[in-house]
Amino acid sequence: MASTSDIRNGLVIEYNNDLFQITEFQHVKPGKGNAFVRTKMKSLTTGKVLDNTFNSGASITPVRVERQKFQYLYKDEVGYNFMNTENFEQILLTEELVTGADLMKEGQEVEILMNTENDAPLTCELPAFVELKVTYAEPGIRGDTANSPKKSVEVETGAKINVPIFIEQDDVLKIDTRTYDYVERVKS
Repeated sequence: MASTSDIRNGLVIEYNNDLFQITEFQHVKPGKGNAFVRTKMKSLTTGKVLDNTFNSGASITPVRVERQKFQYLYKDEVGYNFMNTENFEQILLTEELVTGADLMKEGQEVEILMNTENDAPLTCELPAFVELKVTYAEPGIRGDTANSPKKSVEVETGAKINVPIFIEQDDVLKIDTRTYDYVERVKS
């Protein structure tokens, strides 16, 4: 058992018979009344985000988790196949556990959050930024530069990304996997 003083970003707790990861927290000490901790928690089974307030000193049940490096191998009709880079064991994850799957290309390294009690995978996290090649881009219209226009391009994994109009086919782009935003063009 732990208390609310142990809450930090990334902590996984058991709450209402579900596993939640703390994404944001704030200790609040009002002028009157007791202190409390305001949190945003993401369910690791459904992906829903929940706002919750814990009274200061309340008991919480942390779950021991471990981040392991895996390499993405391929996708089949059942799900996504990964290989542990240390012991070469393979695991299969369903589509619900993989966020940003359309930005993942074969051979890419990812981190999988594993529950240490039963060795069950909880989530798959891509690196913050990936570099992908543009496979299809409409030509930009010359002179159309007012209000920084954007166009949609398709990258090698099949994802559609909004980019500035100067991006062309075969450019390599740096993309933020959390927001699907174009960051920059990679110099080759």
